[in-house]
Amino acid sequence: MKVLVTGCAGFIGMYVAERLLARGDEVVGLDNLNAYYDPSLKEARLARLLPHPAFRFHRLDLADREAMAALFAQGGFERVVHLAAQAGVRYSLRNPHAYTDSNVSGFLNVLEGCRHNACEHLVFASSSSVYGANRKLPFSVHDPTDHPVSLYAATKKANELMAHTYSHLFRLPVTGLRFFTVYGPWGRPDMSLFLFTRAILEGQPIEVFNHGEMERDFTYIDDIVEGVVRVLDRVPAADAAADMLHPDPAVSDAPYRLYNIGNHSPVKLMVFIGTLERALGRPAQKKLLPMQPGDVPATYADVADLQADVGFAPGTRLEDGIARFVAWYRDYYRV
Repeated sequence: MKVLVTGCAGFIGMYVAERLLARGDEVVGLDNLNAYYDPSLKEARLARLLPHPAFRFHRLDLADREAMAALFAQGGFERVVHLAAQAGVRYSLRNPHAYTDSNVSGFLNVLEGCRHNACEHLVFASSSSVYGANRKLPFSVHDPTDHPVSLYAATKKANELMAHTYSHLFRLPVTGLRFFTVYGPWGRPDMSLFLFTRAILEGQPIEVFNHGEMERDFTYIDDIVEGVVRVLDRVPAADAAADMLHPDPAVSDAPYRLYNIGNHSPVKLMVFIGTLERALGRPAQKKLLPMQPGDVPATYADVADLQADVGFAPGTRLEDGIARFVAWYRDYYRV
């Protein structure tokens, strides 16, 4: 297939593009290589893709409506994996306009491109953050998500609503994927594993929020990619059994589906830190801090729908995933 992967120089985007290329798909990658975090890391990821003869790269911004329309008109994309976004919960408190520009206006440009150019299936990244103030665990795609606690989460919820609207109005097959705390080699420098590893190796204290009482459903990158590719290959159909008198957020009479992709095994932050300390062979200096605005105390993915529909559920052990990250980090930064 010919597949557009947005955010191809990002953490998940690079791996998804590599996986599609390895199986013989033609991949067009899009990224704006912005400076939200170190662009050299994005450029290094991109350098892994550029030598492949079936890969082409376009540097442009999702919010550039004319450029996006031209890309879709000329691209002939059969399927689209939309991973580009302004990420980060805490950054959304400081720079909210970056989120509406990229995650709302940019996503609208992707939807319009798919609508007008006969895209067979759009798969897009949502986030576990949409569960917001929900306290019922595990988080299920069948539960309402009407109480976001960060603007980032609100934009991801908006993406789900926008996608359903286009699926309903234009019969565009769309699948949204709620990712849960993705980690692994080539990961984002603003994520806890990267921040903790750097600080511990430099002998600096790590900031431990909510006094270490957080729980996260840490999900290894290979499991995320496996889920994305399996879902990409399963084009959703309208569900004739959808009961709109008793609406279910994950079921629709439009060709639209939602899935969680998480390890379905939440880990306490202190256990996570201890696993990292053992992998690094040195202790962390911990600076205990209160909960930060926009954070939630726990995440936990119910992946029953993913398993039922595509026959897969993440399962990489935290010890193995962290060990692989530490090996990559030491090699990449020569420490």
